[in-house]
Amino acid sequence: MLPSHLLSSSLSRRHALALLAVAAAPLRAQTAADPLAAAVDGPHRTPAYRQRDAARHPLETLRFLGIAPSHTVIELAPGGGWYTEILAFYLRERGQLYAAHYARDDAREGRRKSRAAFEQRLARNPALYDRVKLGTLPQPPAYDRLTDIEPAGGADAVLTFRNIHNWLEAGHLDQSLQTFARALKPGGVFGVEEHRAAPGTSIEVMKTSGYVTEDLVIERCRAAGLQLAERSEVNANPRDTKDHAKGVWALPPTLTGGDVGREKYLAIGESDRFTHRYVKPR
Repeated sequence: MLPSHLLSSSLSRRHALALLAVAAAPLRAQTAADPLAAAVDGPHRTPAYRQRDAARHPLETLRFLGIAPSHTVIELAPGGGWYTEILAFYLRERGQLYAAHYARDDAREGRRKSRAAFEQRLARNPALYDRVKLGTLPQPPAYDRLTDIEPAGGADAVLTFRNIHNWLEAGHLDQSLQTFARALKPGGVFGVEEHRAAPGTSIEVMKTSGYVTEDLVIERCRAAGLQLAERSEVNANPRDTKDHAKGVWALPPTLTGGDVGREKYLAIGESDRFTHRYVKPR
């Protein structure tokens, strides 16, 4: 039999471990019950990316879009991979993530560098990214296909976060939307998050400011065969006046103006954005 002081110490340790186990049980249960929350809150997240969750609301956004862990998802123009690290974790075991980035030989140097950095990011962390299938966005002059991305039976969802204005400015929004619609299975979701322009804003201003009207996106998606199912205000920001000399890029995270107006733009935060869920008719 252990001496009384050791027995007491042993019981204290066991009691403490038992309390820790009881405290951890709800967290484990929550993680198991909500894999999307685990993908958003997990230790695989980049700390600098996680700091922007309050402005980007990834949990609420992906829940609104209806993304399930068994889905086949195409993320369009993933940039530095902000959403990719969440989706890669979430879809890793039961689903499939395709990332449609810019071409390695894109005419713009910035896009070529972005693609190269994205590839390096995936290669550095195979435990998270080795099942992500990397492909290429529609290319000029046709814009009629996603290179190396042809999921059998179509994708459950195609997602774009703050890219519509780029395709509008480049003059191939309609062709690209038709391509994305073809990539979906019947009943599949096209998820859109975009900087919101005031109603009545001209296309010329949309192209230079980065803000796009909801009506234009609804109209162009409808023409591509995609029906608006629901809107969300989860990414709205009423502080954004949308009249910045340098467009949406004056705001964080870009802060194009540098120190000019920096405090003002930090106080506004990221842009006012609309979030739409479209469905491809069955």
